[in-house]
Amino acid sequence: MKTFILSLLVSTLFFYLGWQTKTYFNTPNTKVTLFEKIQKKKRLDVIILNSPTVYYTGAQNKYGFEYELIKAFTDSLNIDLNLSVVYSVNEALDLSKKGLGDITVSGITVTPQREKIFKFGPHYLQAEEQLICSSKLYRNGTFPKDIIDLVGLKILVGEKTSYINSLERLKIEYNGVEYKTTSEYSTEELLALANTQKIDCTVADSNIFMINQRYYPNLSRAFVLEKKQSLAWILRKGDNSLNDALYKWLNKYENSGKMEELKDFNYAYLNLFDYYDNKVFMQRLEQRLPKYKKHFKNAAEKYGVPWELLAAQSYQESHWNPKAKSYTGVRGMMMLTLVTAKQMGIKNRLNAKQSIYGGAKYLAKLEKRFPKEIKGKNRWAFTLAAYNIGMGHIHDAQMLARKLNKNPYSWKDMKSVLPLLSHVKYYKKLKYGYARGDEPVSYVSAIQNYVGIILKD
Repeated sequence: MKTFILSLLVSTLFFYLGWQTKTYFNTPNTKVTLFEKIQKKKRLDVIILNSPTVYYTGAQNKYGFEYELIKAFTDSLNIDLNLSVVYSVNEALDLSKKGLGDITVSGITVTPQREKIFKFGPHYLQAEEQLICSSKLYRNGTFPKDIIDLVGLKILVGEKTSYINSLERLKIEYNGVEYKTTSEYSTEELLALANTQKIDCTVADSNIFMINQRYYPNLSRAFVLEKKQSLAWILRKGDNSLNDALYKWLNKYENSGKMEELKDFNYAYLNLFDYYDNKVFMQRLEQRLPKYKKHFKNAAEKYGVPWELLAAQSYQESHWNPKAKSYTGVRGMMMLTLVTAKQMGIKNRLNAKQSIYGGAKYLAKLEKRFPKEIKGKNRWAFTLAAYNIGMGHIHDAQMLARKLNKNPYSWKDMKSVLPLLSHVKYYKKLKYGYARGDEPVSYVSAIQNYVGIILKD
């Protein structure tokens, strides 16, 4: 009996200890964070604004500064990017309030009012609020040069935008300043209305106007309403794990130089914007490109070149004039030399189709000559530069870049090196000698501008 009782006690003790051990190890002592949940589902759910500065779909790819930035983040985590596309900031904010999506990517400025409602991630860009008006107002002397000049003008801005706060302050300070809001039009659409003078003025962030001024040559910046403000993504409310992960990644991304490179490809070339040139381009986009579009697309598909880039390059070369001729002897849509035309099997440089196919073939051959270290948009920028100035000078510039401790595989760095090829201090030590190195920089920038317009068209 004693033995039985002892055995029972020992069994009970072991059962109790086992239960305690099991309970201890199975009871989670920490909650699963938001970032861990995202990693577990292997997907980032993003509400994203369809606009030229944020996200848009071209003929072959997806584009936009903010899209490329969030895509780089998900790529670094090796997870999918799941997009829910919206068409106004108002819609983006409403969905964010409902807690939908992990992140809202919509070019939103961080304001004190919004910080009371939303949780923002790290700041990634700065922009200033600008009053944008129809340049046709110059004709009757009503283009605003100061705030008091706004009296009597038809000003329209988007509903629930941060621009309302700025205009409301002006309305209080200056008697007679009036404005209206709309939920019908996006900021880009309001710029289009001002371009045709259906309204006098609107307000836009500097980065938005910078992109859109290419399409709307009848717009001018009047003055700055609000100095630089930061842009940030809205995060789902909860713990700070996703915010911390974004900060850590963004810091690494910026230190690697990739952020500056991304800004460069999306915004830097716009500093060369020419109102007259763009106005002519928009006209020829409608009148000339349709005649040759099928040739650009077919040639691009055959040789693995983006058709928009090929068409943009052709415009830069000849303004889509098949009979174009340079004093240097280059001719046709792609302005091929006689030697290059023969090498590409082109019999008649003045034949538009032949010229386009020859240019595409030559461009593809140049692209294949660059090392694998040159990637993405950098690769086509290098290729276009080589088309313009010759591969030898590009190699010289890369060699010079190494000596100057710059990256020979980054177009951003090469843009500062190539102009040095015209300085005897540098070119006397290079294999191919003197070159007008600023030309390929302007050449590539112009083509990037035209590509952006064609993609939106």
